Amino acid sequence: MAVDILRVKNLNVELDGLEIIKDLTFEVKEKEVLIILGPNGAGKTTLLRTLLGFLPYRGEIWWGTRNIGYLPPQELIQRRDLPPLSIEEFFKFKRVPLVQIQKTMVLVGLDSSLLRRRYGTFSTGQFQRLLIAWALVDEPSVLLFDEPTSGIDIGGQETIYSLLHKLWKERSLTILLVTHDLNIVWEHANNVLCLNKLNVCYGKPKAVLTPENLEKIYGTGLKYYEHTHE
Repeated sequence: MAVDILRVKNLNVELDGLEIIKDLTFEVKEKEVLIILGPNGAGKTTLLRTLLGFLPYRGEIWWGTRNIGYLPPQELIQRRDLPPLSIEEFFKFKRVPLVQIQKTMVLVGLDSSLLRRRYGTFSTGQFQRLLIAWALVDEPSVLLFDEPTSGIDIGGQETIYSLLHKLWKERSLTILLVTHDLNIVWEHANNVLCLNKLNVCYGKPKAVLTPENLEKIYGTGLKYYEHTHE
């Protein structure tokens, strides 16, 4: 029987006097994929940063592990702001053996020879794979991803999500994933958390992603369909 790896109870977060998250309660089991949905400004990124201890809060957050990896949204990681290092030099900040870095690069579909190159020579899709490798290299048991396909074309998005699904299966990871893509929920989520500052819905996608709940999250006029892909 799966055990809890995260419990959140009555979570409240205020930033600059604004209420961002109110009375949020949910839990995550080991080896579960929880997808967090919501419009811009709903509190999704704030939630992840709060779970990681970056922001003050009221309520309860309990983790069953300290072995957590985090991939922030792409807009927070601009290549021009990174130090002028090779990829290998940058990965050394993780303090893991070179062979582990090389294996992780291969795992995410990048040739280990790319470690000698600099960020500016990578395509957007390659750079995102590199960031996933960065989050994976010290072998976390939980991964938090915030819009991992932002700025990537549709073909690249499908590749990234397929990669995450492969990693989840092979490494028995627990994944918390923020996305705007409803179609991803049907293919990959064990549970879904719907945010619009309040907890609009939480549970199995088939049970909670009703037209009524989606209207509460996104407003009127939203069209969606359910995948039957196994």
